[in-house]
Amino acid sequence: EMELRNKAILQQKRRLKQATQFVHKDSADLLPLDGLTRLGTSKDLQPHSVVQRRLLEGNLNKLRGEARGQSARVQSPLAKDQDEKIEKGEDRKKETSPLLIQCQCQGQVLKATVNTGCLPNLISKRSLKQLGLEEVSAMDCGELSLSIPSAVGRVEHMELQFGQETVLCSALVVDDEMLEFCIGLQTLLSLKCCIDLEEGVLRFKALSQELPFLHASEEPGQ
Repeated sequence: EMELRNKAILQQKRRLKQATQFVHKDSADLLPLDGLTRLGTSKDLQPHSVVQRRLLEGNLNKLRGEARGQSARVQSPLAKDQDEKIEKGEDRKKETSPLLIQCQCQGQVLKATVNTGCLPNLISKRSLKQLGLEEVSAMDCGELSLSIPSAVGRVEHMELQFGQETVLCSALVVDDEMLEFCIGLQTLLSLKCCIDLEEGVLRFKALSQELPFLHASEEPGQ
């Protein structure tokens, strides 16, 4: 701010050298300044003082505008690229559901969530009923059920079809209406799965198959 004020004062002095010199500096009739009809006898209110003050304010405003313009023009390319990446990332989040694939069980399409943070496979009671699978008592769920508080049972011998290949697996039954089926880490490891987020696919190396992650517009029931 001090640097801007010094520059403004220098510009003011240069302009005053070229400005018209007033013969009667105490006359209020020389300049009709913004509707002022009477400037009085105060030195600060005389026409030449008013002109000097306005020149100084004008120079300060001009310099502030130039400083803001330069800061806006000199934007870091890295910052611009980062903004674009953030915008693209937000659009991608809106378009793609988090790690969902489509498989089949009992001849019905099943929407499966890929979850590396969950060890066993999970299936909801609603999906279990729709598929017509038999549920084993919660007492026979084993130690894996201890890590899943919502587990109410277990289903054995589920035939899941991934692409053109079919595998046999089991799953814990959970009382979760938001879930259809969850592929846990045990199954992902046994099938040597590879999550390719760049290509947007889940590769089953043990089956020589790959399935694309579902977009919001492609989800079953959408």
